[in-house]
Amino acid sequence: MDNDSNQKRFESVFSKKVRAGKRRTYFFDVRQTKGEDYYVTLTESTRNFEDGGYSRHKIFLYKEDFNRFVDALQETIDHIKNELMPDYDYDEFTKRQEEFEKRRAEEDAQKKEGDDDDMSW
Repeated sequence: MDNDSNQKRFESVFSKKVRAGKRRTYFFDVRQTKGEDYYVTLTESTRNFEDGGYSRHKIFLYKEDFNRFVDALQETIDHIKNELMPDYDYDEFTKRQEEFEKRRAEEDAQKKEGDDDDMSW
């Protein structure tokens, strides 16, 4: 198998990235099999600050397990939210992430402005 077809085989047809703090990122990727079926890979990528590398863990989720997986995940999360920690503000992290993304966008815009102003070639 040549490299181009091998690369295409592992490409995502849909991807969603979820940043989880400074060290962790989750990737939800839909991939296609040779038989034109679809499955999901869930990847946790954790940054290792000592060597600058990443540690990755993957779960492959197939269509026959989608409903049971989602049901079990929702039941588990609901148990924590309703039974174990009902008074906790779970929106706290969403608010923090929104603030972080806003600051990051502002910093990127400032950097871009600085780059545009620099006409010394």
